[in-house]
Amino acid sequence: MKPDHIILSSEDDVAIALADLPAGAVLAGVTLTSAVPRGHKIALRDLAEGTAVRRYGQIIGQASRAIAAGEHVHVQNLGMSLHALDHDFGADLRSLPVPAETRTFQGYRRADGRAGTRNYLGVLTSVNCSGSVARFIAEEAEKTDWFRALKNVDGIVPIAHSSGCGMAGDNEGYETLFRTLQGYAKNPNFAGILLVGLGCEVMQIPALVGKARLRADGQFKHMIIQDQGGTRRTVERGVEALRELAEVAETCRREPIPVSELVIGMQCGGSDGYSGITANPALGVASDLLVAHGGTTILSETSEIYGAEHLLTRRAVSREVGEKLLDRIRWWEDYTARNKGEMNNNPSPGNKRGGLTTILEKSLGAVAKGGSAPLAGVYLFAEPIDTKGFVFMDSPGYDPCSVTGQVASGANLIVFTTGRGSVSGYKPVPCIKVATNSEMFVRMEEDMDLNTGDILEGVTLEEKGREMFEMFLRVASGEITKSESLGFGGAEFVPWQIGAVM
Repeated sequence: MKPDHIILSSEDDVAIALADLPAGAVLAGVTLTSAVPRGHKIALRDLAEGTAVRRYGQIIGQASRAIAAGEHVHVQNLGMSLHALDHDFGADLRSLPVPAETRTFQGYRRADGRAGTRNYLGVLTSVNCSGSVARFIAEEAEKTDWFRALKNVDGIVPIAHSSGCGMAGDNEGYETLFRTLQGYAKNPNFAGILLVGLGCEVMQIPALVGKARLRADGQFKHMIIQDQGGTRRTVERGVEALRELAEVAETCRREPIPVSELVIGMQCGGSDGYSGITANPALGVASDLLVAHGGTTILSETSEIYGAEHLLTRRAVSREVGEKLLDRIRWWEDYTARNKGEMNNNPSPGNKRGGLTTILEKSLGAVAKGGSAPLAGVYLFAEPIDTKGFVFMDSPGYDPCSVTGQVASGANLIVFTTGRGSVSGYKPVPCIKVATNSEMFVRMEEDMDLNTGDILEGVTLEEKGREMFEMFLRVASGEITKSESLGFGGAEFVPWQIGAVM
């Protein structure tokens, strides 16, 4: 028989409904005073106004009015809490057990030493003004006999965006876009890149290319539409450039590569009250397994770890790493304030319908994706990740934008947990979609790769984490994900635009 509720810690003030519960139902010794939807919270005891309310053994907010035992706890009676956090750097630092076996996946070894899980060609743009031409080049190339004859190239990805001009050329926003474009050009899931610019934009092609080769393998070409003589000639020459890149890409073959070369971006979107119980902690187990094998996992979405950052600083390998994370938190507090926003602008309406009330509650569940491994490094958005292990990359909580930064930082696989049912993909990197609950998994099975709702029915987090880890290896070796089979990935390149658009 399935349980009807769960209590996550002996310190918790709330239980989580695992089914729609009617008024009058009795659970954990209290009688419900009203109906409570599944995934939502029920008070286990009387809570006076102003009392700190705990879930996961941590504070998720304070009672905005008196709450009676058995009452539904949500936006009507729970608000943000301003409370001190113990950042005690490295206090919870511990090493992971060394695996008894060495695991591999079938990947593409690149000239710079990194490994790809896919073998795409990309048409990258410096500015929105060259976006349509990039798509025209890809579309024309896909009509050719030489493209149809390719056996080992996964496809051509045009990468258009909405920025690149109307911006300052020497500020934080420029540097962020610069890192993002360079990062995509170097991502190991691309076997070759064609960079296309208009010519008069702020984000100049010569600056992006620099004095050194952008790719160690030389599989890089660039052109400027104004220099080529317009759209038609640029498309013609672009198709020819792709043909030359494809000749080399076609010779690439999968080979056994240690799992230490996997770099996995971890995301959650469309979260619900189950995210911190099932999918996210299961992903945390899988993350620890990968890190123990020498691999790298990336946690991001700074605005969605807010209020739970102390759980990361306490695992930092050094005070310097912990302080870097706090520096990003302080940056975000200033960023939201000067743009007339607030850090508790999250959870979204969908999150709240799923049972999440405050950003503190959402953050505690989101941090669970990071498992228990030491926090080895903290990086800016799209900054190249040069440290193995569990790391953090600064980003907004907006999923396509956050994943864009992770791919630019070097991720060759994305894992995305969702309780409401997110749909998206992120070419050139495959994305594994993980459902937090069985009901949504069944409803959206064509979009979901893995169900973790069975954790509520007796499957352990360790078992599900191991299952997820094995899926990492299969997808990295070429198994097609649901988002790939549906054709996602052409519209989700979303660089983070910081600063004025002029």
